[in-house]
Amino acid sequence: MERLSGLDASFLYLETPSQLMHVCGLIVVDPNTVEGGYSFKKMRAELNNRVLAMPGFRRKLQDSFLNLDHPVWVDADDFNIEHHFHRIGVPTPGGREELSEMCADIAGRPLNRTRPLWEMWVIEGLADGKVAIMSKMHHATVDGVGGADMMSQLCSLTPELPPLDPTSVAQKVGRPGTLAMAADGILSFATRPLRLLQILPSTIAIVPRWITRSRQGRAMPVPFSAPRTSFNATITGNRAIAYTQVELEDVKLVKNTFGTKVNDVVMAMVSGALREYLDNNDELPEQPLIAMIPVSVHGKSDRGGTNQVTGMFTDLATNIADPQERLAYIAEHTDISKEHKDALSASLMQDWAQFAGPSTFAVAMRAYSSLRLAEKHPVIHNLVISNVPGPPFPLYYLGAKIDGMYPLGPVFHGAGLNITVMSLAGKLNIGLIACRELSPDLWELANAMTGALDELVVAAKATAENVTT
Repeated sequence: MERLSGLDASFLYLETPSQLMHVCGLIVVDPNTVEGGYSFKKMRAELNNRVLAMPGFRRKLQDSFLNLDHPVWVDADDFNIEHHFHRIGVPTPGGREELSEMCADIAGRPLNRTRPLWEMWVIEGLADGKVAIMSKMHHATVDGVGGADMMSQLCSLTPELPPLDPTSVAQKVGRPGTLAMAADGILSFATRPLRLLQILPSTIAIVPRWITRSRQGRAMPVPFSAPRTSFNATITGNRAIAYTQVELEDVKLVKNTFGTKVNDVVMAMVSGALREYLDNNDELPEQPLIAMIPVSVHGKSDRGGTNQVTGMFTDLATNIADPQERLAYIAEHTDISKEHKDALSASLMQDWAQFAGPSTFAVAMRAYSSLRLAEKHPVIHNLVISNVPGPPFPLYYLGAKIDGMYPLGPVFHGAGLNITVMSLAGKLNIGLIACRELSPDLWELANAMTGALDELVVAAKATAENVTT
């Protein structure tokens, strides 16, 4: 049987009606590139054929009251593409605001746990003739790398789709009986005290090492040290979505001029946009915002499960007005955070997540939400920021050329804003998702991204001119 890891299962246990643990993605495509013409039925049939060879799209959860460990994955024998692939029309006039409203409504609905944990919504009627696809995948079944990999299997380099191998139907996941699942769960549960003894010493040692690093100026920011903003509160199930694109060439110009990394420029752009957004709303704190950055540990951790991820905290320097100084500070302190993160065990988060219990976590999270505890303790971190590198060449989704691909991660109580950046074919696609009540003007923040990057470009060109003269 294929049992969920503790980290995978934690995303199930942490989910409430207001804290939904699926990741989303908005893809905007040009239907005119589809060979033989676009139609929803043809796209659905093509997707149905391809998911037959992709077990991640067909597996669903199975559990039992006798099971003491995490649930298991089984093959959905009753899989029906019509339960997962839907069609809807955007309201007139069909602009980006109408599209984002519709996507936000989709993002605010939980997935049906009796079926494979994903959905796609084809959205037609856009004013520019394009077609959008809004996807949802539960975090229990994918992390950032896994989700990108699953979507990449539906993409190609040309409008012509690669032919399907008739023998490529994926092997089905076994379906264990109730007693077999219970016996395996009891065995796993019985070994938990031993596993706790194994990881406890190294975890305890983190605290004095963190203190030492902090004194030496070589530590990432401490959790619970972030300033409070409007989006650091208890969230509801209502979502707001915005998105934008910037030129990757501009990012590389800044990177090359100041000798930083692409990720440093991305972080500085986001920081500048957040600074403007908060300042315009009269709530820019004197302390810098702290971001949590998910970091893939694929190839570095030997633990099982779909989610192979850890996290690091980094200083966004939103208290620095000058864009060039802000970039330099971010570049220096991001390197410090990375070094500190690398000094920690790559499997630390996965190891502790094995002890997550569905009853304990579910009750605790509902109490945390109903009592609004996120507003009664210091802020852990202000927001989540992810930077996902994509291919430098165009992609086609089931034959339709992709004009924009905007990833959208989950938001949490106390951190009701998520910004994810993905590069594709010379563009940086920026997806923003937030709790609507905490960030009602998310387009203001999205639009500020362009201005923040422009500031850095101006500084880079001025520096280049000074060097030349």
